Amino acid sequence: MTEVVRAGGGIVVRRAGDGRMQVAVVHRPVREDWSFPKGKLEEGETFEEGALREVLEETGLTCRLGRFLGHTQYRDRKDRDKVVAYWVMTVDASSPFVPNEEVDELRWADFATAARLLSYERDRDLLAAFAASDDAASLLP
Repeated sequence: MTEVVRAGGGIVVRRAGDGRMQVAVVHRPVREDWSFPKGKLEEGETFEEGALREVLEETGLTCRLGRFLGHTQYRDRKDRDKVVAYWVMTVDASSPFVPNEEVDELRWADFATAARLLSYERDRDLLAAFAASDDAASLLP
């Protein structure tokens, strides 16, 4: 039987001071890539619980789940199948971002800038799906 790695993550959004919507992207120094905050589920954890926990651990942001956005599926660095489920998230509370071994930078970016930063087509596709959705513009006050 093939091992499937299950993970959860978030497309964390906020409204900038100028009114434009921004999304959080993180830089992972070990992989030298930019992605959305995400990570593997712990034993007995649901996708939703894991997504919220991983976003908090990687960004310091306590978030609220919005709608399920979709999932990505690919082979990880150990050649295992990996499935990552993503939700749109809004910030309830934040602590200062603290760079660490896993994530050394958090950047808030408009959709176009985020798309340029993201290292993987699968992440850009998720962002495009959200940006094109009816609820993207109405999600935040």
